[in-house]
Amino acid sequence: MSNSKTHHPAQPLDKPVLVERLIYILALFLVLLGLVNVTPAIPGWDALWKDLTGNEFFRIRRFPTEWLFPITFFWMMLIVALKHSMWNSWVGKSAMMRRFGLFMDVALIIAAAAISLTYLIEIEAVCLIDVFTGDRERLIAKALQAEIEFAELYGLPAPDIADDPGCATTTGSWLILIMFASVVAFLGYNVKVWGLPLVLVSILIAAYTFLTILNWYFFGPEDQNKYLVTILSSEETRSLGASLGFFQDALINQSSGLLGRFINVLLVLVFPYVILGALFGKCAGGQSLIKLAFGATRNLRGGPAHAAVVSSAMFGTITGGPVVNVLSTGVLTIPMMLKRGFSKVFAGGVEAAASSGGAIMPPIMGVAAFIMAALTGVPYREIIIAATLPALFYFFCLFLSVVFQARKQNIEAVGELSDDMKLTSEDRLHLMQIFGPVLLVLVLLLTPKDAVGCSWYSIMLGAVVDQSSGSCTITALPWIIELFQNAAGDASAAGWWAVFLLLILMFLDKEFRAKPMKIFDGLSQAGVTISTLFLMFMAVTVIDVCLNFTGLAKFVAVDVLGFLNSFDVSANSFGFQLFALFFTMLLAVLLGMGMPAVPAYINVALLMGPMLVGLGLATFTAHMFIFYFAVASAITPPVALAAFAAASITKADPMKTGFSAVRSGIVMFTIPFVFALYPEMLLIDKAVINPNDGLFLDGYDGTLNLGWLAFLMLRIAVALYLVSSALAGFDRSKLKPLEVFARLALAVLILARPMEIYGVALVVSIALVGWHTVRNRDTVPA
Repeated sequence: MSNSKTHHPAQPLDKPVLVERLIYILALFLVLLGLVNVTPAIPGWDALWKDLTGNEFFRIRRFPTEWLFPITFFWMMLIVALKHSMWNSWVGKSAMMRRFGLFMDVALIIAAAAISLTYLIEIEAVCLIDVFTGDRERLIAKALQAEIEFAELYGLPAPDIADDPGCATTTGSWLILIMFASVVAFLGYNVKVWGLPLVLVSILIAAYTFLTILNWYFFGPEDQNKYLVTILSSEETRSLGASLGFFQDALINQSSGLLGRFINVLLVLVFPYVILGALFGKCAGGQSLIKLAFGATRNLRGGPAHAAVVSSAMFGTITGGPVVNVLSTGVLTIPMMLKRGFSKVFAGGVEAAASSGGAIMPPIMGVAAFIMAALTGVPYREIIIAATLPALFYFFCLFLSVVFQARKQNIEAVGELSDDMKLTSEDRLHLMQIFGPVLLVLVLLLTPKDAVGCSWYSIMLGAVVDQSSGSCTITALPWIIELFQNAAGDASAAGWWAVFLLLILMFLDKEFRAKPMKIFDGLSQAGVTISTLFLMFMAVTVIDVCLNFTGLAKFVAVDVLGFLNSFDVSANSFGFQLFALFFTMLLAVLLGMGMPAVPAYINVALLMGPMLVGLGLATFTAHMFIFYFAVASAITPPVALAAFAAASITKADPMKTGFSAVRSGIVMFTIPFVFALYPEMLLIDKAVINPNDGLFLDGYDGTLNLGWLAFLMLRIAVALYLVSSALAGFDRSKLKPLEVFARLALAVLILARPMEIYGVALVVSIALVGWHTVRNRDTVPA
């Protein structure tokens, strides 16, 4: 490269370096602030800091959200604008394009500042303008005096604090303009960072909402179709000024506002796990994990393909991102599969399918699982329990896919490993960096908080309990047990302690000890990831806010149920449930094309969730169904991001790789229908609760019949065997078209509800596979 090109004035050498350093510092301090904020309840920790500062209101963790959310929001958007700068990335384009890029960079920063300041001005816990004018103190005193007078009137103790009074000075009608302009800036920048598919849904729903507001404003709500007006139609005065309360709610509502539940999930629940994933990328444990997987599968015919499944499952549960998983594990597993003789298309497809499965593999499962916990109200520990059996069946099916492909291509077991793939003593130490944090998360999440104090180990360590009355009363707990109890069942605390443990275990690697600054690199990388994630959440939040304005999802659910009732058919009938589930599957896959699983899941959950619930599914089961297909969109052509990432390694045709990934991961498209029909498979009460009356669904009483569950698992295993072999077109030998059809039909019948059907199908299937095995026992080794 010539010097003239290197020193082009449009791209000075020192500016990118300064910008990168600024991004590094901002992201690092964002993560450090976030880690301090989510610090678990450590016995004596809060009291220590209050004693040191002499201020009983001093907080070293769990900062007030009314200040934390707007400050960190602006902080994150500043990082995004610097990291993904349109002006900087469009070097070499026309001057007009660069000016537009600069305009969008500035617009994002100004919009973030406007939203943050407006939030502080509008929220009653702060009332920023009132603080500067002095009205805040006067209003609080007035509110306190009113409460004292009320207490005196009814003979109650006089209070010394008052609830936050309303703000005297706000942004007024400017709030509508601020919200509208800011949303446009956020969506515009999302196109650059996350792509058009994500933003297109937000734009369409936002435009629909805007048009319904205009329709209500100019023509009123009278004689209007419910789809053409908004929630504002309940206002007596038809003016935008009268709707300020709704716009204020859309900004500061903690459950559905722009700075509401999604920023809470990100900064509290997801935060430590994003950091954990970033640090895993900097440690040596990942390479050792792949070696372990190769060693464990060396005597299987699938060899490196089986290793890809195992390593992707374990690595993917931490990262939760299919594309990241492919690029992390696939760079080693795919070349090994190709070396063993697997076709390029199959190698890329099975890696993409396995990497996508990481998002459904407990105990971490990525960001989407935390969002599910927030949307459904189901504790995260129960979500990982519910996800266990479906995930195991998914990877069981991937194993079968590899087995049949290995038989088809007559690939033998590896047997002996090469020296570079053998586990060394250092590798065994490095494996602690993977298994230690994951096991810690698993133990903390699955331990009920109430069971800690009276447990045998607590008593052994010195817990003082009283069990004389038949129940356990805790008198005193040792410090370590109290610490454990505080973290038990708390997803945020479990993630924080896992990060803390990993930071210690990283020093087991001598190469890391020589370069310990990798820790700060990982933390800074996590800060950029978190910031970029929330930009994505802004697009999804726009959908959430707009749906609250229009009631669209509720209207669709009511009309679908009314349509079914017009045929005098129960909405809970099997046929219509199956139709609704199939339609939801198509919508989830369609909306998920070209976007991450998180927004795909949220979009479909907001749009179709109410309809599935109205059709008789438990709320949690409906969300789990949607979640699976949102993940499946990563391997579904024509826009299969995980498959395309794998194809970039194999150099195979991306579309063929996508279809191969679907064949290998077909269970991701079938298992959701199974647990929708048999919700007991999800193992938790929330999966069998009728959302309409809070009682158990028909046929369920909250108890788990282990015998029936085991029989159901057998039926599913046989069905998956039939499906996998049919899609491979091979079992012990090549399957004829009639055999392929018969196996697929039997797989469907095995999962049917009537015993007369699945019983016969199960017997016929076992006989069919047995006959095929006996007929070809000398053709292919077992």
